[in-house]
Amino acid sequence: MAPTERERPGRGDLIAGLSVAIVLIPQSLAYAEIAGLPAYIGLYAAALPPVAAALIASSRYLQTGPVAMTALLTFGALSEIADPGSADYIAQAVVLALIVGAVRIVLGLARGGIVAYLMSSPVLIGFTSAAAILILASQVPTAVGVTGGEGSLVSDALRALADTAAWNWPGLAIGALAAVILLVGRRVHPLFPGVLIAVVVGLVFSAMVTSDLLVIGEVPSGFPELHFTFPMGQFWELLVPGIVIALVGFAEAAAISRTFATQDRERWDPNREFVSQGLANVAAAVSGGFPVGGSFSRSSVARVSGAETRWAGAITGFAVLAFLPFAGVISSLPRSVLAAIVIVAVARLVRIPTMVSLIRKSWGQAFVAWGTFSATLLLAPRIDLGVIIGLLLAAAVHFRRETLIRVSAHQSGTDLILRPSGVLFYGSAARLDEAFSRHLGEHAETTGVIVDLEGLGRIDYTGALALKEFLDDAAAAGLTVAVRNIPKHAEGTLNRSWGDDLTHLRWM
Repeated sequence: MAPTERERPGRGDLIAGLSVAIVLIPQSLAYAEIAGLPAYIGLYAAALPPVAAALIASSRYLQTGPVAMTALLTFGALSEIADPGSADYIAQAVVLALIVGAVRIVLGLARGGIVAYLMSSPVLIGFTSAAAILILASQVPTAVGVTGGEGSLVSDALRALADTAAWNWPGLAIGALAAVILLVGRRVHPLFPGVLIAVVVGLVFSAMVTSDLLVIGEVPSGFPELHFTFPMGQFWELLVPGIVIALVGFAEAAAISRTFATQDRERWDPNREFVSQGLANVAAAVSGGFPVGGSFSRSSVARVSGAETRWAGAITGFAVLAFLPFAGVISSLPRSVLAAIVIVAVARLVRIPTMVSLIRKSWGQAFVAWGTFSATLLLAPRIDLGVIIGLLLAAAVHFRRETLIRVSAHQSGTDLILRPSGVLFYGSAARLDEAFSRHLGEHAETTGVIVDLEGLGRIDYTGALALKEFLDDAAAAGLTVAVRNIPKHAEGTLNRSWGDDLTHLRWM
């Protein structure tokens, strides 16, 4: 039986679930702050959602919970309608999670998992790089202890860096130490408990240093209250951002699951994963959390730890639930330690060298990546609009490429042989006619035209009619016309669109 279908969790699931929980607890606090929420809300988003996702997850490794990109998208959507951290803001975060969950469930049940493959790589590279820069910028004031900025994320970061007199040196020191621990731990072994050690060191440091150290503050202990009614007054303002989060956030989960399934030669069902991620977000809404997604780093920990079934994720959630009654112990954790955890985790997502290499490989794809990157930075905090612009750019580049039909020509005796290549459809039909007419004008001595269709990849009805019109015009001008090497896939289209009208046409 396939590992993901086993009903009983194994020893590897227990080890993997607990290992991931050690990483998830401090990460969830940090990602909640990125989303503009009190840190403890992150714990609520890290408890029930992994359990709900495990019910029908397709991947045995995928770990669900708060993630950086989804947190930033959440901040962008909510900061336009409420003050970050306010009661209304927290309430709308729940509604946003509900929307994300509903969209994913509907897409999964409608077998819309194919969208996991439709988000183009340049769009994701550009968006992820820009979003990572914004996330890093959001952590700079926390890392140096300069708070109270009211500008953009980048401008606040630059202001904080410039105001060295206001830096909180004890906080900066423990944050830097935490970053070193995390970086060294990553080199030692994937399972090195760097996050746990950084948190423990931070708590010890906080107990020893009492001079103006910025800490998380009060963290409620106990389980979250479950709610089944939601304030839907601003539903329509959140619908588009919710759809974007549902799609963009799933792209990471899909990439994780697909990659690991390929490496282990296991089946993966994107439709089932869509539903599992939808259930996770509904669970986040019910338990007072915010939108969640799949984490690549935590999923990697689960894989290295020996996860055997999808229940490894459920064990992670249960471990977080077990921690909630004791959550108050982290109230004195320096916020700069959380900033270090985010910075170290997200810095690798800035892929500027990859974007530069696209310029050499494909100008069109580079245009999409850099356009998405620029739009995401300029439109922050509404980075969901950056994704939409990126998708429009990708569609425009694809459409332009499809319309670039090429026609080569050479003279054979008194016949002009025309060889179109590309896709002949409504978007490229006009270019085909222009190219044919130009070549005819350049070969005035021609008495016959032979159109070789071997190089055409696809012909639609409009394209077939445009070709027929050219042949009609050529015949009316006194030229003999012929068509040869008709692709098998195009025979039906040509027969249906041309019929018996071309009595003057020779088939070769």
